[in-house]
Amino acid sequence: MCYRVRECDVISLSISSICKLMEQHKAALILARGGSKGIPLKNVKTLAGIPLIGWVLRAAVDSELFDSVWVSTDHDHIEKVALSCGARIHRRSAEVSKDSSTSLDTIQEFLRLNPEVDIVCNIQATSPCLHPFHLKEALQLITEQGYDSVFAVVRRHHFRWQEVKNDSGELTRPLNLDPHNRPRRQDWDGELCESGSFYFTQRELIEEQGLLQGGKVAYYEVRPEYSVDIDVDIDWPVAEQRVLRYGYFGRVPPEVVKLMFCNISGCLTEGRIFLSVSGEEMVSINTRDTAGIRILQKEGVEVMLLTSSLDPFEKALSQKVSARLGCEVLCVGEQPLDDLETLVKERKLSWKDVAFMGNDEIDVQCLNVAGLSAVPSDAPVLAKNAAKYICTAPGGKGAMREFAEHIRLQKRKAKSQLEQDRIDLTSS
Repeated sequence: MCYRVRECDVISLSISSICKLMEQHKAALILARGGSKGIPLKNVKTLAGIPLIGWVLRAAVDSELFDSVWVSTDHDHIEKVALSCGARIHRRSAEVSKDSSTSLDTIQEFLRLNPEVDIVCNIQATSPCLHPFHLKEALQLITEQGYDSVFAVVRRHHFRWQEVKNDSGELTRPLNLDPHNRPRRQDWDGELCESGSFYFTQRELIEEQGLLQGGKVAYYEVRPEYSVDIDVDIDWPVAEQRVLRYGYFGRVPPEVVKLMFCNISGCLTEGRIFLSVSGEEMVSINTRDTAGIRILQKEGVEVMLLTSSLDPFEKALSQKVSARLGCEVLCVGEQPLDDLETLVKERKLSWKDVAFMGNDEIDVQCLNVAGLSAVPSDAPVLAKNAAKYICTAPGGKGAMREFAEHIRLQKRKAKSQLEQDRIDLTSS
């Protein structure tokens, strides 16, 4: 990753100086106030299956750079989500929770309460494509090259023009180009803009000068595909597609799912059973969800549908569903994991090779152990907390299709990674 620095001189540090910097307490701090004006509770809104703030917390924790990882908030629900992601909580005071409060105000309060912190990395919660390597390479500029502050930038190729007020009689003028010599994109380096993803700063700079960027300052350039802005709802679907392609999904490589279990009631259907005058049971299945099953079958994934002995289907209805969807239907008991364990072993698989879609308390064990797991958006909180992916669609209304596409994406990521590993092995 390329970077540029403001200072012209090459900075050299002694071994003892580097060791001292390496021993400093480094803290990651994500600011997540509850009063977002653009999107209510934006920081914990689900993006590509997990709360928005979960993406940057995963990158921070997995980087293994930080002695502590914190979320600064004034909201109970944000605190709960942050704790579930492995963060510590800075419960900010009312004084720094106002609409007029700045990030610097909150960081200064955090440092007063945590005197052990020497270097703070302020990570923006709305940067879901942040990866651990971004943080590692940026921090090295401080610990190995002696900079006091480092911040993320992204290169933009935008021609800017002077704003003029209506009826002012003024004419606009170019700010960063000559219209007589308008460059082609490939002939212009563009401009560096703050991406807002993160800011590393030495404690002394914040306390003594009230600055996040200052002293010997450097920038770290992030490629455009990793830069995402989420300020209003219209940004959300665009950001979701970007995250699915460029987001950081954890240290463990994407799972290659070979078997999927899906509850019929509450996942494949809305959970309702219709009764005819003659007493015949009927269910409604969305064609988007049946298409999702076909997607998985085409990818070589065996799909098994589950009913529960606590709320059994009529045998004839199960047979009709099985015949129509080309899936085996299995009735499980009060502990689904016990019943499914045998099936997994019979196929000589482990649970990391399995995807599971459930929607209630009895599914929690399976949601926890499966390599990929999901719940519909209308699942209870207990099930949501256990799942690795939370669908935006409710049960019976496209949730199965959404999870199927997520599984397919992970399979393709795994294939791509395997091919890259082979290339790297050949090159070495």
